[in-house]
Amino acid sequence: MLQSRLLSAAAEMGIVLSPVQGDQFAAYHEMLQTANRSFNLTRIPDDPAEAVDRNYLDCIAPIAHGWPVGARTAIDVGSGAGFPGIPLAIALPQVHFVLLDALDKRVKFLQSAVDALGLNAEAVHLRAEDAARRPEFREQFDIALARAVAPLNVLAEYLLPFVRTGGQMLALKGPDAENELTQAGAAIALLGGGTGYIEPVSIPGRDWSHRLVAVEKQSPTPEKYPRRAGMPEKKPLIAAKPC
Repeated sequence: MLQSRLLSAAAEMGIVLSPVQGDQFAAYHEMLQTANRSFNLTRIPDDPAEAVDRNYLDCIAPIAHGWPVGARTAIDVGSGAGFPGIPLAIALPQVHFVLLDALDKRVKFLQSAVDALGLNAEAVHLRAEDAARRPEFREQFDIALARAVAPLNVLAEYLLPFVRTGGQMLALKGPDAENELTQAGAAIALLGGGTGYIEPVSIPGRDWSHRLVAVEKQSPTPEKYPRRAGMPEKKPLIAAKPC
């Protein structure tokens, strides 16, 4: 059920997945369910179709919009249970993923999933603000991405320091993406990003108003960013305003 829904709906989105990749998604789903019995990792819908649509198709939707074009490295910041990094790593085995998270138990789960599925990925236990100051991570990635982590004015300070000039920051957002991007414009420019653009994300059979926000890195991020751990969220560069 899970594999058939996944493969057919992905194909409808223009994303070709092999039966082997379908099996990898099914195995990942089982790992999530097992891990949730030990600790609250993420919400897993009981209905396999709901899990496919909400957790897996939504994560790989950027592929339907032309990503990645020539990308070979990506970092998923605040990966949590592996969204969107693990579904993307399954779908894009040619791209090396770093799955970054600040909670040790989540990182251990992520690495166990990477090992069990044989993915071209690694899990790293660090806060984004600390990782982005390490030379092996700073401005070393073609893509930095996140799903449901923070408003864009905060997320830009988490993501853009990881992106090489010419690479992209990608954020999977909800219906308020346009407003968030407007509010974040000055912060994005300060951090080396260009003008962002938004693509609507469609899941077959669903009427969800999801958005993919993409920002190209145009110049290096100033050395003082990101600020020390906790500061981007406590004192955003451009404070979010209520709608």
